[in-house]
Amino acid sequence: MGLRIKDNTEHSQYEVVVENHLSKIEYIIAQNKIYLTHTEVPAELGGKGVGKSLVNEVLQDIEKRGLTLVPLCPFVAVYIKKNPEWKRLLMKGVSVA
Repeated sequence: MGLRIKDNTEHSQYEVVVENHLSKIEYIIAQNKIYLTHTEVPAELGGKGVGKSLVNEVLQDIEKRGLTLVPLCPFVAVYIKKNPEWKRLLMKGVSVA
């Protein structure tokens, strides 16, 4: 599912609209690190892979931007645990085990 995410810098969140519902991942950027703090996918989109696709697209953007990732959101941490190739973005000393 290739989503068109938008980095809404005004609200510090990545966003995507699917079936007229807004899904988002909130973040904080400080000192070349991005802290993903909260993922929200409306119940109407549950089980459709929107959350996973959103995380994947966000991680691709983080990599392009050369930021170091600190996944504070449990959903993002679980995604990285299941897709360990993304561990390359993690800040040293951060574990998703």
